[in-house]
Amino acid sequence: MFYFDKRLQYPVRVERPNPLFAKMLQQALGGVEGEMRVMFQYLFQAWNSRGPAKYRDLLLNTGTEEIGHVEMLATAIALNLQGSPSAVQEEAARANPMVAAVMGGMSPRQYLSGGMGALAADSEGNPFNGSWVVSSGNIAADMYSNVNAEASGLVLATRLYEYTDDPGMKDMLRFLISRDVMHQQQWLAVIEELGGPEGNLPIPNSFPHDEAHETREFAYTFFTTSVDGSAPPQGRWTSGPSLDGRGEFRTVALQPMGEEPQLAPPLPQAHAQLQEIEGGQQRAAAAGLTDPGDTSSQGIASRLTETISSVADDLLGRGEKDR
Repeated sequence: MFYFDKRLQYPVRVERPNPLFAKMLQQALGGVEGEMRVMFQYLFQAWNSRGPAKYRDLLLNTGTEEIGHVEMLATAIALNLQGSPSAVQEEAARANPMVAAVMGGMSPRQYLSGGMGALAADSEGNPFNGSWVVSSGNIAADMYSNVNAEASGLVLATRLYEYTDDPGMKDMLRFLISRDVMHQQQWLAVIEELGGPEGNLPIPNSFPHDEAHETREFAYTFFTTSVDGSAPPQGRWTSGPSLDGRGEFRTVALQPMGEEPQLAPPLPQAHAQLQEIEGGQQRAAAAGLTDPGDTSSQGIASRLTETISSVADDLLGRGEKDR
């Protein structure tokens, strides 16, 4: 259950309304780095949490705090849309507040769709996208994602801070910047409490990584893909013990380890060109990919149809007798 308080979490005041700044604040509200993203991210992670209750409570508290940040930014946008800079107070603009606001840099949709209010969108007017919300069901993966979300959000907030000269907006942004600092720290503190890199990497640590003997050698290998003879970049990731303490970093020039891909000829139903179909049949036959006695597209299509039908039956739970 959620409760609300009519008062804002922190004061929001605008001394010099600026429609262009309102448009820029939309990125901090509904953009990929914005407060709506972290609000939903922390709440969904909490609602999906199946581990220790304290982590669910931590996420719920912070997600609820972020609802307040969304409210603050929506209020700031609305207040900045209430006026326009003196530079655009021309005769035509003075006769029409909408014209004045748009001339000042406001997004037309903030008037047309929002009635001089905030939108669930970024600074370009793109709607908020729920696919940005990360809730993987793995606490370490989620915590690292949360650190990234707070870091990119903090970078955005500092850029907005440098842009505005409004004292009220600078004060609000200082508060949001401070909270981003804390949130970065708390998510990293969870990772540390869980055992840090050695206790969590590789993620997921519940997978039996040591059993993957065939590819184990690649787990700590940095591949260099340069072909001009230049030296690979040297850093912590190229030599020495791995961060999880399970291996040693090394650098290897990447070489092909697989064969050239060989695809079946085009299906006749897909209506490729005759040259493609015939050439594909010849190539497949030469590569031994098909039955030499039936290299026709019809034969290949028949086998593919049988395979697809069999898979569909298995997925739907139909047995051989039901086919």
